[in-house]
Amino acid sequence: MAEFWQTRDGFWHRGGWWRALLVTAGYLVIYLGASQLVGVTLGHLIVDGGVFASVTNVAIELLLPIGIGAVVILAFLAAIGWIKPVFGRQPIAGRPWMWIAVAVVAYPIVFRFIGLDYGSFPAGVVVVSLVTGLFIGIAEELVTRGAGVALLRKAGYKELVVAVLSSTLFAMMHLVNAIGTGFTPMILILLVYTFFFGICMYVIMRVTGSIVWAIVMHGLTDPTLFLSTGGIDTAAEGAQNIWLTIAATGNWAVILFGIVALFLIRGRVLPAEEKLPTLPA
Repeated sequence: MAEFWQTRDGFWHRGGWWRALLVTAGYLVIYLGASQLVGVTLGHLIVDGGVFASVTNVAIELLLPIGIGAVVILAFLAAIGWIKPVFGRQPIAGRPWMWIAVAVVAYPIVFRFIGLDYGSFPAGVVVVSLVTGLFIGIAEELVTRGAGVALLRKAGYKELVVAVLSSTLFAMMHLVNAIGTGFTPMILILLVYTFFFGICMYVIMRVTGSIVWAIVMHGLTDPTLFLSTGGIDTAAEGAQNIWLTIAATGNWAVILFGIVALFLIRGRVLPAEEKLPTLPA
């Protein structure tokens, strides 16, 4: 059994796309199970008006399930000895053009913070939503850009393949949003956007040298986007102020940058260069 958890010669050290898929699927099973458990035990506390109608709603529908998922993926990385490597310096340097990804993701966040109508939310909702965003960033980045990228690099894939496959896994994670609604046009648009957002997160991780900045940028993107539209995976209704209108262009900027990045990503990390530790048998 110890061989399964060892990182140098065991199951996870061998890498491969299907192991990355296994981690993603395992996370989703745990996240959906946690959502069901929290809903059954605490669902009676939810009030009408949507996710952002109360602090309790945000906590039950978003924070607790994603928080459990974040703890589980952290525990998994700790069990196989990958906490330091995943949070450590990237084994391949970024390129100057990659800093554009930081700007592309950052400017909508800034304009949403300026344009949000804070008074329209009950007390505490914005703060709890931002905390939730942090856990979203931790969980989803560690699954895809953390464990996923490490496993793909271990298989010896070129960095372009690593970026594409990890972003595909990231987009696939959002298929769960189709539960109950089906594959609506909004869900299909979401899958395209999340794929290219994943490319941006990969590029940010590369150019900053650390997954931490991808976690931070991701953790600020989701809650500000949710709050600016008033829901999850929904488009804003009615007229918006100039700041939120400018921020909305960020969705297209992410997609455009992601397309261009696919032609520019280069490099390869040889499995031996990752220097992941071996756990004792």
